[in-house]
Amino acid sequence: MEIVVSNKTSRPLYEQIVAQIKSQIMNGTLKAGEMLPSIRSLARSLQISILTVQKAYDILQEDGFIETTAGKGCYVSAQNQDFYLEEQQKKIEEHFNEAIETARTSGISLDKLIDLLTLLYEEE
Repeated sequence: MEIVVSNKTSRPLYEQIVAQIKSQIMNGTLKAGEMLPSIRSLARSLQISILTVQKAYDILQEDGFIETTAGKGCYVSAQNQDFYLEEQQKKIEEHFNEAIETARTSGISLDKLIDLLTLLYEEE
């Protein structure tokens, strides 16, 4: 598992860790049942506080991406990948609904909105 964090971004370190682990689970790099590095070892390898990694793991567990077994460690949840995709789609739909409402009230056409989305999506 490869995680890269940066102090040069406004995004907190724990959010960077959460996003990267979620991404690796979603794209299949991390498989169900796979063990994650211990909190201490990940903190050491990233040269950050143990508390930062603990917060990231807590969020991942709350969101259902990982499971923690006392004395044994943290593992990728055995939940279905379709569940993860459905959760992500719900979040995207919420953001789209906000964008659509803003576009409608601003008089921006659907074609312009699609062009903007395409441009932003392909920028990454």
